[in-house]
Amino acid sequence: MLHAMKIALAQINPTVGDLSGNRRLAQEAADQAAAAGADCVVLPELALTGYPPMDLLERDRFVDDQLAELDELAKSSRKISIIVGAVVRSEGQGRKPIENAAVVLSEGKRLTHRSKTLLPTYDVFDETRYFAKALERSPVRVPGLNMSLGLAVCEDTWFATQNYPVDPVADLTAQGADVIINPSASPWHVGKAAERRAMLADVAQRNGRPVVFVNQVGGNDELIFDGGSCVISPNGEVHAAMPLFQTGISICDLPVGPGTPHAEVEDHEPVAQLERGLVMGIRDYFLKQNLPPGAVIGLSGGIDSAVTAHLAVEALGADRVLGVAMPGPYSSDHSIDDAFKLGELLGIEVRRADIAPMYDAYRGVFGQLFGEQENYGLTQQNIQSRIRGAVLMACSNQENRLVLATGNKSELSVGYCTLYGDTVGGLAVLGDVYKGDVYALSRHANRNGERIPLGTIEKPPSAELAEDQLDQDDLPPYDVLDNILSQAIEGRLSSASIEPPEDVSDEVAQGIVRRLDRNEYKRRQSPLVLRTSEKAFGGGRRLPIVHRYTG
Repeated sequence: MLHAMKIALAQINPTVGDLSGNRRLAQEAADQAAAAGADCVVLPELALTGYPPMDLLERDRFVDDQLAELDELAKSSRKISIIVGAVVRSEGQGRKPIENAAVVLSEGKRLTHRSKTLLPTYDVFDETRYFAKALERSPVRVPGLNMSLGLAVCEDTWFATQNYPVDPVADLTAQGADVIINPSASPWHVGKAAERRAMLADVAQRNGRPVVFVNQVGGNDELIFDGGSCVISPNGEVHAAMPLFQTGISICDLPVGPGTPHAEVEDHEPVAQLERGLVMGIRDYFLKQNLPPGAVIGLSGGIDSAVTAHLAVEALGADRVLGVAMPGPYSSDHSIDDAFKLGELLGIEVRRADIAPMYDAYRGVFGQLFGEQENYGLTQQNIQSRIRGAVLMACSNQENRLVLATGNKSELSVGYCTLYGDTVGGLAVLGDVYKGDVYALSRHANRNGERIPLGTIEKPPSAELAEDQLDQDDLPPYDVLDNILSQAIEGRLSSASIEPPEDVSDEVAQGIVRRLDRNEYKRRQSPLVLRTSEKAFGGGRRLPIVHRYTG
C-alpha cells in the first residue's frame, strides 16, 4: 500500500529571461511548501527561463546561466524535493543540443531529469526549433517519497488531441508510475481551462492514475497564462484546483483514490474570463518591462477606446492612464462629451488636442501635390487618423508613455484601420477581440455601475473621418462580419466552405474572406496583439502577404 505524500503545486509568474528572479520565485515557493509540511513541490515548465524563451535558447551563455541558477535552486532541496521545468543539455550525437525537461532536485543536488517527448509545432509553439525530444520514458524514484513518479512535461499529456504516434503517459503507467506529474506552460484563451481539465480527466481515466498539473500564470509578450493548476483523480474528478490568473501555493495529499470528493472549480463567464485575461496581459506587459509612467490612449468617444481605457485602469490604476481626445473636422459633439465623461467615470486625466489646424495644413500640401480638389476622399480621411497617431506618439516620446492601440479583431481582419494612424502603439489590447465581444466587455464593465458612458455603448459605431460616416457604410453589420470571420479564422474554413448567416449571400462571405487575406500586410505592421482566442493574429497565424489563392 502506498503511503501518503503531501505535494505542493506552485503556480508562479516567471518573466522570460529573468533567470535569477525566476529562481528566487521558485525558492520562495519551495520554502513556503516546506514550511507547510509538503514532501515535494512542483513548479511549471521552463520555470527558470520563463516561457517562451524563443531564440534566447540559441545563446550558449543563456543556457549556462540558467543551469547555474538551477544548481543554486538545488540548495533548497535539502528541505523539500523540487520538481521544476528547466533546460538541460542533451546527450548523444546528431541531436539538438538542449532538451525541455522536468528536473528533480533532492538532498541539495540535481538528482535526475525526464525530458519532454512531444514537442509541439502548431499555433504559437515551435519547440522542435530548439529542443531534442526524449527518446525513452521511465518513472523516477525520489528519496523520502514512497511513490513512483511519472514526469510528463506539458504537451506529453495532450497525446490524444494531436494524434501523436507516442503516448508518453501510457508508457510511464506501463512501467509502474503511481502518479503523473505534469509541469506545464499552457497558454490561455477563453474557455481553455475547461478544455484542459477535460483533457486531463481523459488522461487520468485512460491510465487509471492521478494527474498533477502545474501551470504558470501571467503574461509574456502576446501570450497569457491562466494557471488553473489542479489534481485530477483516476476517475477524472477534480480533486484539488487553484484559481485562474493568480499566483499561489496549494498542498494536496496523494495518492488520490477514485472515491475522493472533488474540489470546487473556479469557472468564469466567458466575458469575465476575457476581462481578467486582458487585464493580466496589460499589467504584465508594463510590469515586466518596467514602464512606470503608464499608458496613453486616444479617446474617440467610441466603444473600442472606452473599453481599452477601462481595461488599462483595471490593470495599471487610474493614475497611470492618460486619455487624449483629438477632435477633428467631422467629430461630433457627443463623441467629445463621451470621451470626457469616460475620463470622469474612470478617474483618469483626459487632455484635448484639436487636430483641425494640422488637418488644414495637410490639405494645403495635398493641393500642392495633387491639385486643388473639393474632396481628397480616402486620402483626407486617413490623414486625420495619422495625425492622431502622431499626437499620441508625441505624448509617448515626451512623457515616456506606451500607446495602447484600440482596434478590435473585426476591424484588423478586414483592414478597417489606418496604417501609421490608429495602428500606432506598443500593444493592441483588443486585437484578438471581435466587435461583439467588445460590446460584451463594455456591459460587463458596467455591471456594478456606469464606467463606460451609456451613450458610447448605444450609438452606432463610426470612425468620424467623413460627414455622417458610419462603420456599416463600408462593412456588413458586425454580427454578420464576426460570424463569417470566426469561421474563416478560428474555424480555418475556406471561403467556399463558410456558411453565411441567414439572408447573407455567399458573395458577401467571399468578399469578407478576400479582405481578410488582402490585409495581412497591415497586420504585420501593427502592434503586438494579446492572444485571447485559439487563433490570434501574430505568431500563431502565419499567412503569406503575397499570394493569389482565392478558395
